[in-house]
Amino acid sequence: MSARPSLTIGIEEEYQIIDPETRQLRSFITQFLDNDKVVMVERELKPELHQSMVELGTPVCYTLDHTKDELTKQRAFISGLAQQKGLEIAAAATHPFSRWQDQPVTPLPRYQGVLEEMQVLAQRLLIFGMHVHIGIEDRAFAIDAMNVVRYMLPHILALSSSSPFWLGRKTGLKSYRATVFGDFPRSGTAEICRTVADWDNMIGTLVRSGCIPDGSKIWWDCRPHHKYPTLEFRVCDICTRVDEAIAIAGLFQALVLWLWNLRRKNITFRVYRTELIDENRWRAGRYGIDGKMIDFGKSQEVPTRQLVRELIEMLGDEIAELGIEKHIK
Repeated sequence: MSARPSLTIGIEEEYQIIDPETRQLRSFITQFLDNDKVVMVERELKPELHQSMVELGTPVCYTLDHTKDELTKQRAFISGLAQQKGLEIAAAATHPFSRWQDQPVTPLPRYQGVLEEMQVLAQRLLIFGMHVHIGIEDRAFAIDAMNVVRYMLPHILALSSSSPFWLGRKTGLKSYRATVFGDFPRSGTAEICRTVADWDNMIGTLVRSGCIPDGSKIWWDCRPHHKYPTLEFRVCDICTRVDEAIAIAGLFQALVLWLWNLRRKNITFRVYRTELIDENRWRAGRYGIDGKMIDFGKSQEVPTRQLVRELIEMLGDEIAELGIEKHIK
């Protein structure tokens, strides 16, 4: 068996750029990039599809305490930079009333290409997420972990939900972002890949046939990163508070360690069909933490809060091993 994964953590967050007077989204990313090139490199600031969105990523972090320090610095940095321009930054997965029809796309070839390919789906993609990377050097284990953790992702989507509003209306969904992104191809719950060869064959077929340039265009809720030795969790709405983001990152880290510890004992966890997981994914997006989901091991409907508590209890040994109890409980 290969060595224990490093379990490093990295968090990418997509922030809203807000005009404090109108409270509307403000298209300003190009000014950030033009005027602050050196600062941007230091903080890994990246443009996104819409000019009213900015993405930042933490450095590779080796503990959850380190991650919290870096994420706190990251949010303070981008807030300070925005305030220098007379703007503000918000952390929520949709804006409550700004219209996607009014948001210009960032004038870079990458995003113009996405707009040309996806048309109105890309223009409508005015959503803000959080991606968490957990370091896994063994590709076979990363694929194995992806297959298993698919089952737990609706639980964590429910915890992160922060997008009930769209175009000035209460949607009735706790995570409308999940619904909007679900219109993109190759999104949502990951398909089962049994081996590294299975994964490579799928990506290779899509690349050779001209469907995608590389694995970065696989937008599943969880995927092995195409470039870095990480498993990337993409299911979450951006969290409004740093403490919530850190708790969720800790759950992802503990999940990977839990599965690694099972593998050391030659034990596994059942891999469920995509159709079943999607039932819980819908419920998580619709009701958030206040609804019910299905415990498919028992074929019973259970309050989501109870299932989340059971998940945390299941990961108790790993949470203790990582020393992250204070961030989660």
